[in-house]
Amino acid sequence: MITDEQFREEALAFLDANAKPRQPERTGWGEGSDTVGLFAEKTREQELAELAEAKAWKGLVFDAGFGWITGPAQYGGRELPAAYDRAWQSLSSRYDTPSQQAFGIGLGMVAPTILAHATDKVKDAYLRDLYRGDIVACQLFSEPGAGSDLAGLQTRAVRDGDEWVVTGQKVWTSGAQFSDIGEIICRTDPDVPKHKGLTGFVVDMHAPGVEVRPLRQMTGGASFNEVFFTEVRVPDDHRLGDVNQGWTVALTTLMNERAAIGGGGAGLGAGAGAARLQELARHMGRDADPIARQRLADVYINGAVARYTTMRAMAKIKAGQLPGPEMSIAKLSLTENLRRTADAVSLLLGPRLVANTGEWGTYSWAEFVLGIPGIRVAGGTDEVLRNIIGERVLGLPKDPAKE
Repeated sequence: MITDEQFREEALAFLDANAKPRQPERTGWGEGSDTVGLFAEKTREQELAELAEAKAWKGLVFDAGFGWITGPAQYGGRELPAAYDRAWQSLSSRYDTPSQQAFGIGLGMVAPTILAHATDKVKDAYLRDLYRGDIVACQLFSEPGAGSDLAGLQTRAVRDGDEWVVTGQKVWTSGAQFSDIGEIICRTDPDVPKHKGLTGFVVDMHAPGVEVRPLRQMTGGASFNEVFFTEVRVPDDHRLGDVNQGWTVALTTLMNERAAIGGGGAGLGAGAGAARLQELARHMGRDADPIARQRLADVYINGAVARYTTMRAMAKIKAGQLPGPEMSIAKLSLTENLRRTADAVSLLLGPRLVANTGEWGTYSWAEFVLGIPGIRVAGGTDEVLRNIIGERVLGLPKDPAKE
């Protein structure tokens, strides 16, 4: 096996030959962009242009042996320890490369589920292409009448010989507008307890009967979509796991989802985010205000606690253990800290949050505040996560059943 030093030399040689070193970000007040939005709001043309750049870079990285460092060799992986992947991430972060955000859901949530539950045919068809960036995947769980109550979904899949006919609607689907495949959970048996009658599939997002409609957000962008399925045919060999065992499949995806979202940061509570808030307080003349100082301290402390908690959970994952229900804590902490940040910003800015005075670093926070409800939906609502934490982490009794 290649040594750590040899791997780093190989990685640096590739990066030096194909990318430029990242320039240090300007952190002084009034320098650089003052964008702090939670979602990258772009036009369809911008999305497609950035996706093309991202795919080109992803393919180059994969062909050089850095696309799936820990993955099985039969799918293009190198079967190296996770430490090598962390080394690559650290080294590549020093270079200016196209954003890989478009692949986040596919590689962070869908691909691990395919690897764990799909048939060999599906693994052969999609895993290499997913990690090479040739295709993009989305997650199709939430529904208008179910939301984060996954067991209550109503999209139906009815067996017809060697195929399944899928009819229903999904909502809040990130990246559906440019996805090639999707992981979908459907109801396949309406006569058993609701979480026992579900089955997972990999569906072709370009198949007849699939319609993607953008959902316009308060921020002005359309990061989410609603997706309609009208008698969409899915081969049985694209089923994930056994029939009516979709709950287990879904949990694999959800735990990876909450690890990805919650592990992505603790909001703006620590590090550069805290410095940004401190500079804002000074700019507004509120740095000596005891109430403002207490709000900023609250944001910082809770952000640091969330970051350390997430580091402990991620260490567990790096040790080879699967993400557990504890990852719901990371996701809930993220949204709570974003709320604290929004409260602090509102106190500091006052009317400048809703009226653009042209001052750098002020009105730009409006997009941040308006984006928080979307984050509270992504990866499970706060209410559902509290139930998971209470029941599966703390061992508390379930809510009384409705009579």
